[in-house]
Amino acid sequence: MLDLDRLFHALADPARRAMLERLTRGPTPVSELARPLPMSLPAAMQHLGVLETAGLVRSEKVGRVRICAIEPQALDEVERWINARRVEWTRRLDRLGEYLKTLEGEGDGAGC
Repeated sequence: MLDLDRLFHALADPARRAMLERLTRGPTPVSELARPLPMSLPAAMQHLGVLETAGLVRSEKVGRVRICAIEPQALDEVERWINARRVEWTRRLDRLGEYLKTLEGEGDGAGC
């Protein structure tokens, strides 16, 4: 799987997005990330594994607790991809708008 595919796969799940949202406030123990989610701790850990594989999250064991932190630079690739699509679609829509204006101009002189 390509890195971009892994990133989008990881971001596709609402539980994983909720975990990332929580991690934007700072490093968090796995148990705290799992607590508000309607799933077991092992299921939450599987979701964290997907986030780690995608490079969005890193974790380390501190004593008996696993602490997770967000890797915000991993979103740079997603942002670049989205921005490239946005630029392309903006160009296309601008060209369509220009074309529609020419059609309007042609219709004004038809004398119907």
